[in-house]
Amino acid sequence: MFPQKKKTYELIVEKIEELFLNGGLKPGDKLPPERELASQFGVSRTSVREALQALEISGSIEIRQGGGSFIKTPEVRMVSDVLSTRIIEAENDLVYEMLEVRRALEVESVSLAAQRATSADLEKIRQSLEQMAASGEDAEEGVQADLHFHLQIVEATHNQLLINLVQTLTERMEDTIRATRKHRFLEGNRYKDTFEEHKDIYVAIASGNAQEAKKLMEEHISRIRRELSTHFSPTLR
Repeated sequence: MFPQKKKTYELIVEKIEELFLNGGLKPGDKLPPERELASQFGVSRTSVREALQALEISGSIEIRQGGGSFIKTPEVRMVSDVLSTRIIEAENDLVYEMLEVRRALEVESVSLAAQRATSADLEKIRQSLEQMAASGEDAEEGVQADLHFHLQIVEATHNQLLINLVQTLTERMEDTIRATRKHRFLEGNRYKDTFEEHKDIYVAIASGNAQEAKKLMEEHISRIRRELSTHFSPTLR
């Protein structure tokens, strides 16, 4: 039986992802039946079913009615997800610090962007928002659109030192965005919630409402920290 540090279905998801990473599963392979997986992992069939549903939502497998479950995700995406999770779990303190840095930099950046953004800046932010909407359940496209959205806001500050500083943190920002989206989207209805959060920030910037933009960005990053804390170590609180 798995140790109950996380929800059982999440641990099953990780075990299946590790099988893929280690070469035990390949794209197109059929997973064993629920009953066999339950026996293999020492869990209930309900937990296995929840894990398979989570993998389907993330785009990792395809569940065919009456035909079983098949590995669907291209190797690069699943490997990226697994490695990102391992990095985050191994470096909780660093992630916590990164979220504090993001709050300090992005809350001020969005305020400046609301005051300084040109029509060209607003168009770039809007395009990132459209890319986010168009990405749907494509995890990697969603991550890149999300990251691009935040970077374009910083660009709209027209503060070159701030822009350069944030650019040095891009990889770590991407890590936090990928981990957050992965776990948030285990619930299928959260795609719309995430899009609406970003849309509200854009509207505040476009309307020149610096205070509202700051408030929304603060809430957005605080929500990220809360959601990550439910999936990783209790120290991330």
